[in-house]
Amino acid sequence: MKILKSKKALSPVVASIILIAVTVAVSIAVAAWMGALTIGFMGTSSLTVTDISFTGASGAADNDIVVFIRNSGTKQLTIAKVHLNGVDKYSICTGNFTYAPGATGNFTIQDIVWVSGNPYEVKLFDSSNNPIGASQETAPS
Repeated sequence: MKILKSKKALSPVVASIILIAVTVAVSIAVAAWMGALTIGFMGTSSLTVTDISFTGASGAADNDIVVFIRNSGTKQLTIAKVHLNGVDKYSICTGNFTYAPGATGNFTIQDIVWVSGNPYEVKLFDSSNNPIGASQETAPS
């Protein structure tokens, strides 16, 4: 009789172990699925200003500043604002303002009177007004 009673007790123990194993497996699968979903939403937004070039001669009224950039982030970026020394100059910029991940390009800030030896800081912002890139360069002499 004692042997039969111990066999009956084994069944609830096995059932409990199986339930725990299934619960753990399902929770791992759900966690992996949720992790895969969030990776797509969590891209980085970053433009690197690789060079700033000054065209024309110091003090001339119709000079341009050419800004060369690379999208160093993992999301496509669109530049919505361009600040030159703290002043928005987007309205006088020409060129490409949307960059795929890893893409390079440039845009031009037109009709700028730049002075030799003066520093010029370019800051780039996205449509949410978040800074996505910046650089400072001194005008050539």
